[in-house]
Amino acid sequence: MYVCVCHAVTDTQVRQAVHQGATMMRDLRQQLGVASDCGRCACCARDILRTTLSELSCCDDELAEAA
Repeated sequence: MYVCVCHAVTDTQVRQAVHQGATMMRDLRQQLGVASDCGRCACCARDILRTTLSELSCCDDELAEAA
């Protein structure tokens, strides 16, 4: 699904950016251009960012418990 129409950024690209180290909207803006033009994508991009960070945090916790 397209998150940012201005820069043709998809939800998959946002998730990949988070997996590669993006932790803030500023990171997504610098890497992908999200929320740098009209700004309509900011809420959706922020939701995907938070969800992905939360998923990564849960996976890290599970790995730590297994070790």
